[in-house]
Amino acid sequence: MRAKERLVAVARCQLAGLLAVAGSAVGSLVVLALLLLPVGVGFWLLVPGATTLRSLSDRSRERATRWTGTRITPPEPYSGDHSWSRRRRAGAILAAEGFWRDLAWAWLEPWVGGFLVGVPLGFLWYGGFGALVQPFVWPLLGPDNWYAFVPVEDTPTMLAALVLGVVFMAAGLLLAPPILRLHGRWTRRLLSVPRRTEMVRRIAHLTDTRAEVLDVQAAELRRIERDLHDGAQARLVSLGLTLDSATRLLDSDPAAARKLLLEVAETSARALEDLRNLVHGIHPPVLADRGLGDAVRSLALDSFLDVGVDVRLSGRLPSPVESAAYFAVGELLANAAKHAAAREVAIVLDHDGGRLRVTVTDDGRGGADPAKGTGLRGLRRRLESFDGVLTLHSPPGGPTTATLEIPCALSSPKTSSC
Repeated sequence: MRAKERLVAVARCQLAGLLAVAGSAVGSLVVLALLLLPVGVGFWLLVPGATTLRSLSDRSRERATRWTGTRITPPEPYSGDHSWSRRRRAGAILAAEGFWRDLAWAWLEPWVGGFLVGVPLGFLWYGGFGALVQPFVWPLLGPDNWYAFVPVEDTPTMLAALVLGVVFMAAGLLLAPPILRLHGRWTRRLLSVPRRTEMVRRIAHLTDTRAEVLDVQAAELRRIERDLHDGAQARLVSLGLTLDSATRLLDSDPAAARKLLLEVAETSARALEDLRNLVHGIHPPVLADRGLGDAVRSLALDSFLDVGVDVRLSGRLPSPVESAAYFAVGELLANAAKHAAAREVAIVLDHDGGRLRVTVTDDGRGGADPAKGTGLRGLRRRLESFDGVLTLHSPPGGPTTATLEIPCALSSPKTSSC
C-alpha cells in the first residue's frame, strides 16, 4: 500500500475520532431531553437533538461505506412532518428502532470506536514527539526525562529515542488502514438495521419490483403487437392484395402485372425491414451473437456523438443482464444527445467479480434529475428488477456521470472482438 493511502487512512481516523466526540455531545443532549420529558421541556429538545444525531450517524454510515466498503443498511427516516405537534413527533421518534441505535452509537462510539482510531493516532503523534521534538528539548527536561522505556540523558540515548519515535510513526501508518476497516465493521454492528428488518425490506422491494416487471412485460407485449399490426402485418396484407391483382392481370395485361409484381417486391422488402427493426428492438442480433461489448460498440457507431467505449469484460454475462445493460446504455446515449447537448461520451464496461458496472460520462450541460423525467425513472425501475442500481452525478454545467451496477457473474469465455 502506498504511503499516500496510509496518510489518508490516518486523516480518516482523525475525522472519525472528531465525529465520535460530536456524536457523544449530541447524545448527551438527547439523554438530557429524555430526562426532561416528564416536565415537558424535553419535547422541545428531543426533536432537534434526535434529528441532529441522525444526521451524524448517517454521516458515519456514509463514511464507513465510502472509506472501507462496509455496507451499512440505514434505518427508516423518522415519520411525521412539521405540521405535527412536538409531542407527537417526539412520540414517533421514541417509537423508531433507529433512534435507540443512534443513541447507543453516540454513547459507545467514543469509548470503543474512539479507542480503535486512537491507536494509530497515538503511535503517530507519540512517535512524532520522539523523532521531531525530543532531539531538540531533551537537554531542557532534566535527568528524569524518559521516552517510552528509554531514559534520554545524553546524545546516544537521544538518538535511540529518535529511532524509537520513527518506529512508532511507522507503526501508526501501518496500523491505520486495518484499524479503519475494523472501525467500519464496528460501525456496521452499531448502526446497521437488524437482519430481520433487512429481510422485510428485501421482500417488500422484491414484491414491488415484481409488479413493475409484470407491468413492463405487459406494455412490451402490447408494443410488439401494435408494431406487428401497424407495420409488418399491414404490409403483408397489402402484398397479398397486390399479388391477387397481378394474378388477374397476368394474361390480359402483362405490363400492368409486371408493375404490380415490382410493387410486391418493394412491399416485401419493407415488411422484412419492419420485422428486422422489431427483432432489433426486442433483442439485437449483435447482442446475442457477440455479447454486450460489441453490442455497445454498435450503439456507439450508430450514434452521431463522439462515443468512446472501453470494454473490460473477460467473459459473457447472462442474457437478461446483457439486454438490460444494452438498452440502458441506449437510453443514456439518447438522453445525452437529446437533453444534454453533449458532444462526447465515454462508456466503460467493467466486472469486479460480483457485479457488472457500466459508467456513461458525457460532456453535456448537466442538471439531469430522475425526478423530472420518466426516462431515468423507468431506467432505474428496470434495473431494480435485477437488484441493480443507477447512480447519477449531474451538477449544473456538467459533466454527467451515470453508473449502472447489476449483480451477476461471468458465465462463459469471452467472445467479443475486444
